Amino acid sequence: MAFYIARQASKVWRRFCGEVALEIPLLAQKWKLLLAGLLFQYIHGLAARGVHYLHRPGPVLQDAGFFLLPELGPDKAYISETVFTFIFFSFFLWTFHPFVSQSKKIYTVLIWCRVLAFLVASQILRIITFYSTQLPGSNYHCREGSKLARLPLPDNALEVLLINFPRGVIYGCGDLIFSSHMIFTLVFVLTYQKYGTTRWVKQFSWLVAVIQSLLIIASRKHYTVDVVVAWYTVSLVVFFVDKKLTELPDRSPGPTSIPLLPLSAKSEDGKNKEEHKKLLNGIPHTQ
Repeated sequence: MAFYIARQASKVWRRFCGEVALEIPLLAQKWKLLLAGLLFQYIHGLAARGVHYLHRPGPVLQDAGFFLLPELGPDKAYISETVFTFIFFSFFLWTFHPFVSQSKKIYTVLIWCRVLAFLVASQILRIITFYSTQLPGSNYHCREGSKLARLPLPDNALEVLLINFPRGVIYGCGDLIFSSHMIFTLVFVLTYQKYGTTRWVKQFSWLVAVIQSLLIIASRKHYTVDVVVAWYTVSLVVFFVDKKLTELPDRSPGPTSIPLLPLSAKSEDGKNKEEHKKLLNGIPHTQ
């Protein structure tokens, strides 16, 4: 048993090292795009913090979702956050599965370049939208009478730039249309729909996205319009941006590529080197 575990661990380690050798040149080539996408996440947070200074609490607007869905209450707001955390980390771990899995279809660096492009395009539209019109917040801390509903003018620029993380992100107001949680959720789900390989996971991911939508409304974190607009806006953004981007090289195995015998360490290393050469030469890899 110990010998079997050691043998499998050795295979996983070789696979990991081979994948690192493939991903490092891609990272060296794409790091500027990845960094720009990550920096825009901060800009998006800064914009959301800025609109909080403009927020003016008022009566909660009439909403069909609020009428149809029972109110969870502030003590159960964690439920939707728990579901979102599950979605985020599940997708994050999946993007790194090529480092340990023998069956792989994506390159981690390239898939994150694509995901960040989808996120940035959607977030730009979101910033334009919530600065165009500030609706009175539906969340409990954004309502009239709450000390967090309005922010006093900042004493200095540093106070704005630091965005009071993480409290300023959790207790923000005014950045309503459209839901940021749904941007991430739908980008992740749509990406897995195209590049994932497990059918039941694809179906389950759509179910979780619907549940997340209902929980956001039931928690009164967003109006129904914020969630509805996110569904069709993000879907269209992903569709059109995906058309403009270069298609990812396909790593999925071909019908005639399944080895009759297990690959030896030498064969597996040679295979990784061949894949590395093809990738650097710009040739899509097919096994």
